[in-house]
Amino acid sequence: MIVVAIGTVMSVTDGTIANTALPTIARELHASAAESIWVVNGFQLAVTMTLLTFASLGDARGSTFVYRFGIVVFTLGSLWCALSHSLAMLVTARIAQGVGGAALMAVGPALYREIFPSNQFGRALGISGVVVATSSAAGPTLGGTVLHFAAWPWLFAVNVPLGIFDTFFAASALPKTIGSGNRLDIPSIFVSALGFGALIYGVDGFARHESPLFIAVELGLAALATFAFVRRQRALTRPMLAIDLFAMPVFTLAALTSLGTYVAQGLAYVSLPFFFQSALGRSPFESGLLLTSWPLCTALIAPIAGRLSDRYSAGVLSTIGLAIMASGLALYASQAAHPSTIEIVLHGAICGLGFGFFQSPNNRELIGSAPRSKISSASGILAGVRLTGQTLGTALVAIVFATFGTTLALGGNHLGALARTATPISLWLACASAAAGMIASGIRLITNRRNKTSAQT
Repeated sequence: MIVVAIGTVMSVTDGTIANTALPTIARELHASAAESIWVVNGFQLAVTMTLLTFASLGDARGSTFVYRFGIVVFTLGSLWCALSHSLAMLVTARIAQGVGGAALMAVGPALYREIFPSNQFGRALGISGVVVATSSAAGPTLGGTVLHFAAWPWLFAVNVPLGIFDTFFAASALPKTIGSGNRLDIPSIFVSALGFGALIYGVDGFARHESPLFIAVELGLAALATFAFVRRQRALTRPMLAIDLFAMPVFTLAALTSLGTYVAQGLAYVSLPFFFQSALGRSPFESGLLLTSWPLCTALIAPIAGRLSDRYSAGVLSTIGLAIMASGLALYASQAAHPSTIEIVLHGAICGLGFGFFQSPNNRELIGSAPRSKISSASGILAGVRLTGQTLGTALVAIVFATFGTTLALGGNHLGALARTATPISLWLACASAAAGMIASGIRLITNRRNKTSAQT
């Protein structure tokens, strides 16, 4: 469990840890701000473009094989990042790091199912939920803290000893998983990478202020690649990804619930720090502390929710959790004009409480509903839904801020005025997205009741 948790912490945290260091990296490597963004984009693109490939490889060769490969590549990529002396070298190293991170994310939940007995699987995912939630939220704050005491290469160098430790113990601690022996389908790998890459690059085009035509072309290419991928999987005797899992209503509804919730999380996590710094005048470190109540409450409640999911319906627990989360986001949005520190902390705590109640039960149902032969595919879909939702949430924030940025007059406090106007809109969108996830979760209750009635009949 410790071995898998360490890999999860490193891969998830490094998705956001470099955000606060971009101005420093750009200055010291003599790069522009726009060029330095690829330190983040390179990692994100590598993860999303290779995630499904590693999920398929986990089914073919076993989850342990993929995890051990991922931790070695991620550790070497981290060392490469720390030794980089040019932006091109750093971006290349981040891409390698992202490939290793994708392998870790793709098979992590699958290994939890192998490690824990079935009657404790919910508890295992509760622990996993704590690790993912706190790692995702702690990235920017941890990055700011490291930069306060050391140079930017240490953001990546800290992974090296952890990676060596994890590599050493993974050889003996992880279970011996056996894959199906299927061969990877090269056209499927290419099309899935193209689809995810075009989607992420297209939605990020709003933040880059690309023309609507270019964004439409990129998103259209993503749609075509996705269509081609699904069609090929249906034609293959042994598909790369078990898309037939979506024929199960419980699995599909759990995935849709996750998508709506992670879109809401992405909207909140991106818009709130901007609001804290630009409108309230807080430092990056203080902004991170103001958001701490969210992951802290998630960390406290997720293990409890995980244990409850071993006894009670995931649909009930997740629906209650998302109702709480939507309420917290509504409070954030309605009181965003002049919130006090206590209100900010309280609203974050409510959101974290709801998110923690949603995450573990929903993940348990999504992973637990898949047959063991397709567990890596389910694990990869779970990670892909999380990354896609967070990316879409970020893109929506960029659209909202770009829309209102053109209507506000430029001035000394332009950013503050923009944040006060656009942040509540972003938070209301987050509330609506969480509510959509709650509806998808609630539908499971009806579906499960019908399935039980049919089985009894």
